[in-house]
Amino acid sequence: MRPRRPPTGPAPALRSAAPPARSGPATKGCAVRPVPVKTGPPSAVEVRATARDFLDAWAAGVPDRAAALTDDREAAATALTGYRKDAHIAKVSLKPGTPTGATMPFSVSAEISYEGKRATWTYGSELGVVREKKTGKVLVGWRPTVVHPDLRGGDTLKTGEAETPPIKAVDRNGAALTQKEHPALREVLAGLRERYGDRAGGTAGVELWIARADEAKADAGSRAQADGKDAERPDETLKVLSKGTPGTLRTTLDSKLQTITEKAAGKRPKAAAVVLDSSTGEILAAANSPAHGFNTAFQGSFAPGSTMKVITSALLIDKGLAAYGEPHPCPKYVTYGGWKFQNDDKFEIKNGTFEQSFARSCNTAFISQAEKLDNDELTKEARDVFGIGRIWGIGVPSFDGAVPVQTGAQKAASLIGQGGVRMNPLTMASVAATVRSGAFHQPYIVDPSVDNRQLAKSSHPLSADTAKQLRSLMRLTATSGTAAEAMAGLDGKIGAKTGSAEVDGQKKPNGWFTAYRNDLAAAAVVPAGGHGGSSAGPIVAQILRSAD
Repeated sequence: MRPRRPPTGPAPALRSAAPPARSGPATKGCAVRPVPVKTGPPSAVEVRATARDFLDAWAAGVPDRAAALTDDREAAATALTGYRKDAHIAKVSLKPGTPTGATMPFSVSAEISYEGKRATWTYGSELGVVREKKTGKVLVGWRPTVVHPDLRGGDTLKTGEAETPPIKAVDRNGAALTQKEHPALREVLAGLRERYGDRAGGTAGVELWIARADEAKADAGSRAQADGKDAERPDETLKVLSKGTPGTLRTTLDSKLQTITEKAAGKRPKAAAVVLDSSTGEILAAANSPAHGFNTAFQGSFAPGSTMKVITSALLIDKGLAAYGEPHPCPKYVTYGGWKFQNDDKFEIKNGTFEQSFARSCNTAFISQAEKLDNDELTKEARDVFGIGRIWGIGVPSFDGAVPVQTGAQKAASLIGQGGVRMNPLTMASVAATVRSGAFHQPYIVDPSVDNRQLAKSSHPLSADTAKQLRSLMRLTATSGTAAEAMAGLDGKIGAKTGSAEVDGQKKPNGWFTAYRNDLAAAAVVPAGGHGGSSAGPIVAQILRSAD
């Protein structure tokens, strides 16, 4: 039989029941395992390499490449592009330092070039290196502070003719107030220039400055925070390329007292203090520690703790619910609104009087009166007598206190300076000044005649009887109560009140102290300082001794 010829043309496709072959390694009978995502903190090698690559790209003027090495490419690209374009940085040298964990410090040496004017600008900053959870990539954790430590969200660096002329701020006696001599006035001086630079008669120069975000310049009265994140901050000059001509602005400050206040507050890593003339409301001194940072003295927002009992006592006396020399309960515990309140170390005063409860700062003596008060009465007392909650115009940004209407347990907590009550050294110094003078005088740092602004006013002063009792209460506290140790040795017309405000998640309470001596009124806060008498008390006492 003749064999069959193979067919000509292309071979027909062969059909098979076998599944199509998969790409990838030829592993028989095994599923391909995905490469695991790396977790955990970046290694030292990764920190150095990532920081180096980012800084190299930034220095080379390739913002997109640098931004790609961060965990927020869009924000980083915008900031780094603006660094060159808006700040007119011609070139920059970035030198990494020695990392601490995932944090890499670095030094910056930048050359600014604007319309023929050149200047070298040097400063230090730092960046943090993180690992992305989804990808395991090691990147720079983007923050505005990477570009400059004083930047925050929305801020930009700009170089050009200054928006306001410089000022020469002087104290009440004509002595110059400079940031070099008084570093704690940094934010205040910037605020004075921003508000009064155009009025003081100077001419602008060419500068590099931080232009604060519009939302950061919004009215901070209702949203100031203790850390300053949402409070108004003025633009800040970082480098002068050509000097303008400053105009002179007189303030109410006293340079000698300012130095004393800065030294007193500077003994604590974190503290703030304000000093007032109680008869006029003039601000004589204000200081923050650290000096380079948020203006806590004027813009902080903290629960004032038992210093609030000055206002609460005024309310109770006005309503006939308490009086100096009258019996007043101070039990270990009081329950109101479902909360159980107690005194420090659960002390009690058996058969005690109101002044004993005030001098020893008995919480339950005040909480026990909550059921006899309407929800809005503390708010009205604070606003109508002490001016707290009204809009102040001191001459620079300030948070003017808040005593909101509250109910239940929060209402009771407000009576002892917790709940929603928020104050700062400026407002608490004003409370002491109001007791000393008998009437509210809105604090100010620039005379209102300079810009024709209206100062806030209270509806009515303290009654003569209430003022007399409050002074007696504060004097007793200063001589034999919780403030006695700090106020020891001070003579004259003195009065004081301590405070310790508990903060969730904080081991120690914020320490408060407000006091007066003759016409000098002062207040201080030490965040996480513990008892006010031993933390903020020495600051205020040192200031008041300067009246000698």
